[in-house]
Amino acid sequence: MEIYLSNSGQEPIYAQITRQIKEQILSGQLHAGDALPSIRLLAKELRISVITTKRAYEDLESAGFIFTQPGRGSFVAAQNPALVREEHLKKVENCLQGAVDAARLGGIGYEEVCETLRLLWEG
Repeated sequence: MEIYLSNSGQEPIYAQITRQIKEQILSGQLHAGDALPSIRLLAKELRISVITTKRAYEDLESAGFIFTQPGRGSFVAAQNPALVREEHLKKVENCLQGAVDAARLGGIGYEEVCETLRLLWEG
């Protein structure tokens, strides 16, 4: 499991960890039952506070992406298909909002945006 942290952005470190692990689960890089590094090991590898990694794991657990077994560690949870679909839908909405904003800024009309989307969809 690879995680890259950036100090230059505004996203907190725990949120970067949460986002990247979530993305690896949704993309299939991490599968149900896969063990995650311990909180202490991940903190050591990333050279950050244990509190920061604990916060990321707690967020992932509360969102249903991982589960923790006391004395055994944290593992990737089986994903609810509706939750996975909702996460992907949220990503699509964010991307489309960016496209709509760019189109409006550039004076590109609705019909042209729809045609562009259709062409992209059809490959």
